[in-house]
Amino acid sequence: MSADEGSGASGAGDELLLRLRRFHSDYFPLHQQRFQDLVADGQHPKTLFIGCSDSRLVPYLLTGAGPGELFLVRNVGALVPPYDQSHGLHGTMAAIEFAVLGLHVERIIVCGHSHCGAIRTAYEGAPAEAVALQAWLKLVDEALLPVQPTPEAMRRTEQRAIVLQLERLMGYPMVRREVEAGKLTLHGWHYVIEDGEVHVFDAAQGDFVAASVASTSGTGPYQPYVEHDGQVISD
Repeated sequence: MSADEGSGASGAGDELLLRLRRFHSDYFPLHQQRFQDLVADGQHPKTLFIGCSDSRLVPYLLTGAGPGELFLVRNVGALVPPYDQSHGLHGTMAAIEFAVLGLHVERIIVCGHSHCGAIRTAYEGAPAEAVALQAWLKLVDEALLPVQPTPEAMRRTEQRAIVLQLERLMGYPMVRREVEAGKLTLHGWHYVIEDGEVHVFDAAQGDFVAASVASTSGTGPYQPYVEHDGQVISD
């Protein structure tokens, strides 16, 4: 057996090992005190970020966040199961409950993106043996359009799916209670990968607005309080 054969199945394993070593030797020393504080004091993120599992969506790059700032949930399509548990046990549901009841986050972001494989697969159908994926993507059905998945239809569906998840979040009793008390806000984001631009959902306009020209980071449906001349008032 050669040295190469004994070192692993492929060069990819070696590359991952090198990255782990670089984290320990280069990155960690720069942030060691932060990590130690997070252990001593616990985590207190203000944001629950529900994002698609797509490798091109990198929450920490989009938000400029560091360790301890985001509580992350990733799944295919950035979808939220209904609270009635009709889709069975799911980590996303547990994470929402933990973030709201345990961590007392102040905002929930649902972030989808352009060229979403989950949305396209919802139109075209998943492989026959992907039974879990087929069932999961039924959560997108309400957002689909009765048209062929053209680029424009895809964009509209991706955004419709984001708003659908915001609405579904309001079915979670703890989410609705905190939103109605003005302690929690819901934000819908659509990340256009090729432009490097996030479009945020503005409930007042009923549309997504590019973050480069938006006045806020987004307002989700059912947000009962708004700022007006420095005062928090009811809609």
